[in-house]
Amino acid sequence: MTVQSADGTLVVLAEEGEGPTILIVHGGMSDESPWGPVAGELAKDFHVVRIRRRLYRLELSPDPATDFAREVDDLAALTATFNAPCLIVGHSSGAIVALEALVAHPTAYAGAVLYEPPIVLDGPVGTPTSVARARAALAKDKIGTALRIFLKDAVRVPAATAYLAGIFSGFMPDLKKFVARQIEDMDAIDRLGRRVETYATIQTPVLFLTGGKSPAHLGERTRTLAEVMPHATVTTMPEQGHGAQTADPALVARLITEQARTVGLGEPGSDDGHHSDVPG
Repeated sequence: MTVQSADGTLVVLAEEGEGPTILIVHGGMSDESPWGPVAGELAKDFHVVRIRRRLYRLELSPDPATDFAREVDDLAALTATFNAPCLIVGHSSGAIVALEALVAHPTAYAGAVLYEPPIVLDGPVGTPTSVARARAALAKDKIGTALRIFLKDAVRVPAATAYLAGIFSGFMPDLKKFVARQIEDMDAIDRLGRRVETYATIQTPVLFLTGGKSPAHLGERTRTLAEVMPHATVTTMPEQGHGAQTADPALVARLITEQARTVGLGEPGSDDGHHSDVPG
């Protein structure tokens, strides 16, 4: 499938399976590849499309002031090719893109699964100096230092963990190449600002996923948002963190499938409206 966005840019995507459509918007520090195992599970029953976000297309120049809006345009161009509303799945910053799409084009989506969107609450996702310090490190080609700043300030992993990740990033080219874009992503979130009240107007049924082992602030942000949205539920994966799509793709695929059924994609389901915990 070839799709052209509003500004003429071709949308990059991966597509597999047949049936009702599930659209996956990946998170930071990656492209669509880490969601391949989940997509493989879902493709047994669904048409699965994984979009590559503009911020993580290395052939394009980033612009944190407009990238989220252009990513929403990409999603709009893509959903216009579907013959029915789809289920949108968003992870981390990709879940923020999904929220923006739900606000901008609600009729394109039958439902959503959003995994720990790091929304702005009372200040920047990191510290007021995180982006500037990370960019200064990148200007000196200190990619590991920039990664360490992001992980410590924004993700809020322990300092020792962030330090080790910074060192090992030099041996992980697939990770290293996306660090600069992750800093742009952090800046884009901060520029977007607090949008809780806007997201509270979303009428689409949304299942929020959170990991019992994720940094606490991600669960807090998720629950804060779910509490103000009229058709939101929260499922906690007790044994998972922020990367369950790679740690347990079968679990994540099952939860997505259940939400798809609940909103009428494929076999009928039911929604009891309660928060739940699931094993895994």
